[in-house]
Amino acid sequence: MKQSQQVILLVVLLVIAGIVWSFERNQHTPAIQTANSIQKYKVLAVENPQIRWPELERAQKTEYKSSGRNPFSMIIPPTPAEMQKKKAASAQPPPAALPPPPPTEAKLPPNLKYFGYGTVPTGSPRRAFITDGEDVYIVTEGDTLLGRYRILKVGNADLEFQEISSGLPGKAPLEEQAAPPSA
Repeated sequence: MKQSQQVILLVVLLVIAGIVWSFERNQHTPAIQTANSIQKYKVLAVENPQIRWPELERAQKTEYKSSGRNPFSMIIPPTPAEMQKKKAASAQPPPAALPPPPPTEAKLPPNLKYFGYGTVPTGSPRRAFITDGEDVYIVTEGDTLLGRYRILKVGNADLEFQEISSGLPGKAPLEEQAAPPSA
């Protein structure tokens, strides 16, 4: 690059720098804007800014007495008339036998017994051995048994399963049987 071209480039850059500097100089900086907002601040009119000790002591001694309403709930508490109706309804004798609560755990039928487990050396999941009288079912974790039960986990002491129709979980203990007498 020739020296004359360098001088022209320098002059152009100085003109651009001067334009940028003049625009920045005219704008207010955040510090100036903050100072202006502080100058416009109006103090609240307080008659006496001292601490009022008697009022503070009275406020500290007050006790909270609940009205029975939960301030965090959108449900309106019942009125006294509704409470009396509820008490009168509860004074009536209870209806005859209530239905039993729904089961919380599934159970295998009594004819099915979990009597052992095993693994195949290739690293496949454990297999459970379940007997139904003369029939023996071999199922792995994730399989279904009789189309009704999904095997979840084959453990050392119990078998965890889920009844497919209801989704209820259940466990069947490992039933160890005595070995038949040897001949």
